[in-house]
Amino acid sequence: MPLLRCLCLIILMVALPAGAAELKLDLGHGAKTLDSAQLTARKDARNIAIPDDVAYHRAMTYRAVPLKTLLAGIDPNDHLQFVANDGFAAEIPAALILNAHGAEAWLAMEDPTHLWPILPGKNVSAGPFYVVWIRPEANGIGPEQWPYQLAAIRKQEDIAARFPAIVPAASLPANSPVRHGFEVFQRNCFACHTLNGEGDARLGPDLNIPHNPTEYLRADLLRAYVRDPQSLRHWPQAKMPGFSTSVLSESDLDALLDYLRHMSDRKHTP
Repeated sequence: MPLLRCLCLIILMVALPAGAAELKLDLGHGAKTLDSAQLTARKDARNIAIPDDVAYHRAMTYRAVPLKTLLAGIDPNDHLQFVANDGFAAEIPAALILNAHGAEAWLAMEDPTHLWPILPGKNVSAGPFYVVWIRPEANGIGPEQWPYQLAAIRKQEDIAARFPAIVPAASLPANSPVRHGFEVFQRNCFACHTLNGEGDARLGPDLNIPHNPTEYLRADLLRAYVRDPQSLRHWPQAKMPGFSTSVLSESDLDALLDYLRHMSDRKHTP
């Protein structure tokens, strides 16, 4: 028995190179695990330059593979979830990744022997895996769609189907600002926050239970908080980034606040 255990340990050590990180991939036809050594050795892996990296706020160069080549079998109508080690859960439509023109999504792999720099204001790097974009402005890719410290990629149902308690009232007209605000919420807030107890993110507090921020903050203060959280309450350990007008326009912010006010009357206890 001791010999058998030793042999199993040796096989595991050979199978996974020292320091290699693992990424879980579940696209609905059997979960599998990829490791950084395998990905780095792929023929389509190459060095890419990111002139204005979202996480590091400067130019960076990464060893990466085109993300769409790892997602064989997905359809443009599919929905993908990118789960990070810290509880961040980005929701990205597959169509954004599969598009043949405009923004290109790449999966960057951290070399365990040459770690990336520590992230500004944190004590960890963006590794072991990080979704980065070439030409993000071509498709309006926002900061929440650059998930780092990535642990898993999963094919999921649409957000509204999975989390009905975050959906605004069906009686609202199609052109309602609240409906637009719901889209803004999904794109910019849902990666960190839950609402009515629903959602997979575990990084920030719930935005409706027990109280919606529109219930305890004046509109001008809430707007200032979204733009720069430190302007309202200075807290060195705060994790929420500010959303500039280049990321969240004034009209999008108006719609987001309309959605939050609307949901304050639609509380659901988890």
